[in-house]
Amino acid sequence: MTNPTDTERELAALIVEVLNLPDVTPESLGPDEPLFGAGATLALDSIDALEIAVAIAQRYGVQLRAEDEATKRVFASVRNLARHIDEHRSPPGTP
Repeated sequence: MTNPTDTERELAALIVEVLNLPDVTPESLGPDEPLFGAGATLALDSIDALEIAVAIAQRYGVQLRAEDEATKRVFASVRNLARHIDEHRSPPGTP
């Protein structure tokens, strides 16, 4: 297991904040743990995914589309989400 990247740490904190998870700390969200489905620690649902997607769009300027086939893979883990954000976010200072 590798140490989380800065984006992975930021994203874990964002997920805990946006979903108002009082019994979860960002540090407890392993970057490779599944976010949805069987074996997922948080057992998130589609409403949670929508809330996370909105927060990611607001903070990072990255749009996640439900109709996009890749979105399911992107939402598989914090690491996948962070990688997607790093690849698609607007450079700082870009409107």
